This record gives sequence, structure tokens and C-alpha cells, in this order.
Amino acid sequence: NPITGIICENYNRRPIAVIMANDPAARPLSGISSADLIIEMPVVTGSITRIAAFFTCVSPSEIGSLRSARHDFIPLAMGFDAIFVHWGGSHFASDKLDKGIMDNINALYNPFGIFYRKSGLPAPHNGFTSYDRLWLTSQKLCYRDKSKFDGYLFTSYDKCNACQNGRLMIDYSVPYDVYYDYNAVKNSYSRFRAGYPEIDKLNNAQVETKNIVIMRAASRPIDDQYNDVDVEGGGKAIVYKNGIEISGSWKKDKENTASKLYFFDDKGAEIKFTPGKIIIEIVEPYQKISWAK
Repeated sequence: NPITGIICENYNRRPIAVIMANDPAARPLSGISSADLIIEMPVVTGSITRIAAFFTCVSPSEIGSLRSARHDFIPLAMGFDAIFVHWGGSHFASDKLDKGIMDNINALYNPFGIFYRKSGLPAPHNGFTSYDRLWLTSQKLCYRDKSKFDGYLFTSYDKCNACQNGRLMIDYSVPYDVYYDYNAVKNSYSRFRAGYPEIDKLNNAQVETKNIVIMRAASRPIDDQYNDVDVEGGGKAIVYKNGIEISGSWKKDKENTASKLYFFDDKGAEIKFTPGKIIIEIVEPYQKISWAK
């Protein structure tokens, strides 16, 4: 798999990027622990966050709750050659998607009846689907199935006897605040939301990842209720893997919306990830991030 460096049956399929909620009313989410990649960022400056969960290797029987698209997620999803899945969107996003900027599946139109509302959850947090439904629909819509994403670089991991447990804290506003606990024995970062483990409702597993990227990008409110985030161009970044912190930068070509999102160390070399899942946290340039052992 070019995103995770892990061998799997569907490694060369295009990823399916699903916009999912972070709101307390939507928790716990279904299918989130199966994502190969998660990108999280504010959709309201200094407040609400939302995620794009990318699925390739594992096909969860339920994914949700789904939420509406924001235009900032579009170039990021395009950079991974993903099929974009959303339940409506801001007019900034819808204007681009309705013009065919990228392959997408909109639950508002509900092609082939693949999306559904679950009882017991308040709207709009009750929209769900499954990976198999999404993949079958992408085939019916004649979307290309093979990925063109160039992929990231990966390096093998040798057990680090000197590594220590640690905690990475990300200062999103409450109740969207996030932290990760690093377990040196497992070489894995476990995700917590608002002080509680981020649990996948589908399998009762806590969300874990091998790599975390802090991607600093400025944002500003637009049109009273939406956000505009500088996800193209470049800026500072910090990568956490194997219990260590690597300062560097990120880059995405402004002239090519489908360009790859790169991460470099301070010497300008492209960072090699540990094989496994990646979570990208997009934060303000001034936002507080702390890593302590």
C-alpha cells in the first residue's frame, strides 16, 4: 500500500476518502480504526474539527457518521488520488465537486441507495454507509480503480531499547481536543479525544497509528460559517514516529491541485515513515503542541 507501506490484498486500489464527524453527538465513530490515513483539521477557526478517513486495505461493514465536505479537503484528497465521499458540502466545496474536479460520491444524491440513516442518533449525525457499498458504486460510476498515488517512503523499525513512553497533546478546542499516548513496547500511538480513548464502535478497538504528522497551516473564517485553510504551498511540520520527534516542513504544489503532499526533515530529505497508519493533524501556526516523556 503506497500510503502505509503494508502488504494487503487491495494495496493498489484507489483510496476512498470519507468525510466524518468529530462532534460529541456522533461519537463513537464506526470504521475509523480501519482507516489507513486520517487527516484532521478545523472546519471552523478555533472550534469544530472534522476528519477525512482514507480506506484501502480494510473494508469496514459500516462507516459513519458521514458529514459534509469542505473545500480544503479537496486538494488533500486529490493528492492521494482518492475517491471523495461526503454528505453534501459547503457551497465552496459543492461548486468544485459539481463541476467534476475529482471523482466523488455525494450522499445527498444517494446513488444506488448506498447511504442510510440510523435510528437512535440525532440528525445530521446519523448518516452511514460501508466500504463495499462505496467501492461497488465507484465501479458502477466507472471511476478508475487503480491508484496513481506515488506513495511515501518507508523504513524498517528496529526495537529501540532506549525509547520511552510519551504523550503528544494537540490543543484543539474542547471537546475536540486530542492527545496520543505512545507505547514503546508496541511502538504505537493510541488516540484519545476529550480525555477518553477514541473507540471504534464497529469493533470496540481504540484508534492507533504508527505515524503522526503535525502540519501547521493558517486558517481564517469565510462567509460567516466556514473556514479557509492554507493546505497548498508549504509550512512547518513535525513528524512523530518510533517515539521520536522530527522537525521539518510540508510542501504541496499550489499550481497542481492533484500534487502529492510531501514531508521533509530539517535537512530537506523526504521523511521515511514507519510502515503502518498515518494521522495528519492540521493546526494553526501558533497552536500549542506538546510532547513529553
